[in-house]
Amino acid sequence: MAPSFSIAHVTPYPWEMEENEVNGHVRRMAEELSRRGHRVLVLAPSRSQERVRDSRRKLRAARGRPQSLLEGTDAGSPRVIAVGEVLDVVGATRRRPSALPIDVARTVEELLTTVALDFVHVHEPFAPSTSNAALRHSRALNVGSFHSSSERLLSTLVARRFVESFFGRLDARTASLAATAELMARHFPGDYRLVPDGDGAVDELEDIYRVLAARRHDPSGDPAVRRRLAERPLIDVDLHMHTDHSHDCATPVEVLLATAREQGLGAIAVTDHNEISGALEARAQAEGFGPHPPVKVIVGEEVKTAGQGEVIGLFIEEKIPRGLSLEETVAEIKRQGGLVYVPHPFDRMHSVPDYEHLVRIVDDVDAIEVFNPRVAIGAFNEEASRFAAKYRIPAGAGSDSHVAQGLGSVRIRMRAFEGPQEFMQALRDADILTRPSSLLYVQALKFLQTRATPPSARRASKARRLKRLRRAHGSGGRR
Repeated sequence: MAPSFSIAHVTPYPWEMEENEVNGHVRRMAEELSRRGHRVLVLAPSRSQERVRDSRRKLRAARGRPQSLLEGTDAGSPRVIAVGEVLDVVGATRRRPSALPIDVARTVEELLTTVALDFVHVHEPFAPSTSNAALRHSRALNVGSFHSSSERLLSTLVARRFVESFFGRLDARTASLAATAELMARHFPGDYRLVPDGDGAVDELEDIYRVLAARRHDPSGDPAVRRRLAERPLIDVDLHMHTDHSHDCATPVEVLLATAREQGLGAIAVTDHNEISGALEARAQAEGFGPHPPVKVIVGEEVKTAGQGEVIGLFIEEKIPRGLSLEETVAEIKRQGGLVYVPHPFDRMHSVPDYEHLVRIVDDVDAIEVFNPRVAIGAFNEEASRFAAKYRIPAGAGSDSHVAQGLGSVRIRMRAFEGPQEFMQALRDADILTRPSSLLYVQALKFLQTRATPPSARRASKARRLKRLRRAHGSGGRR
């Protein structure tokens, strides 16, 4: 039996424009998809104040049960949601506004962040428009369809780079004409599948939906492992940190472990840059406490790939060389039986894989860092959260601490685990806890402890810190 999906088709044109070719296409596709058993919404601006008021009444009524908006939309009658009054859009003869009205943007955001959808299918998603707003707020898999083959449409775009950045969120692109596909590929490079507006169009769309949906991860995990973990205590975990085995960190392993204990962490992942020795040393010191150390250490490495960003390997035993391709690095992590963890995936201030490379390895990604307190722009963390949600990839978080004071500034509350399999199941059921921290403060400390301090002074400082630590805790730093 073919799978059925929850789909929102979004047009930038007022729904009353029945002669509009894009609206006509959306209407035909939505009705046929609904007849085939898919749950379908149509989001569109409107010229009717009454239609807008009626739609907003329905949205308010559904706030306690947002999925009710999809009820009855799988029998040939998709539900049309008028998200706001008419806007001048790309291609219109009147002057276009430079921004989307706030009430329209808020309505689109509320709907797409509360109603669980499999796909958001946007048509002509140029800015500013309802379609572009939907692409911005979607937490589902995104399909973009382009219909116009007019150079004029592209030449009048507002904020071209802004539009291009949001096109990166498209998981599939279609064009209704060969000329449109050629035009779009020239201005916004990508793979545009030709889907002519005709009898076979819905079959083509269903095929696109099925292929994309098959790439989503199974969120259920292993029920037997979940039952076993249910008896375990909850612990706090930090999955991203550095020691002085990283070139840009001055925190000794012993200080890191002591700080982790003081912060109440039950497990940490030590993920030095292109190095595994610090993690191995941390694990050896932790295991010196006996079979049940106060802090469990996951051996990891944050590996710099060949121009395709960084990726973390967790539960590995051998150093992975920097400079491999992203695919080669992932393959090496898997060869060791490790887990692929993608840190700060959309932070343009870090070395990150572009969207295309990330999608290429999505089947092999075990977890994604959705919160990193060292990310200066919150939207980058939000983008990571959206990506993890739409591909159903377990979400992780870590302090990315380069100074001991930053350790535990974000933590994952999860069941105590043994090994990668239990870790993954515990992560699927975990909660991410954040606490206020000053990025400027920890970055300043990092600078003072590394670049602003000569090597000889750093060695002396390390000796003093270890001496104080051992004096405070006694017996070689143990409690």
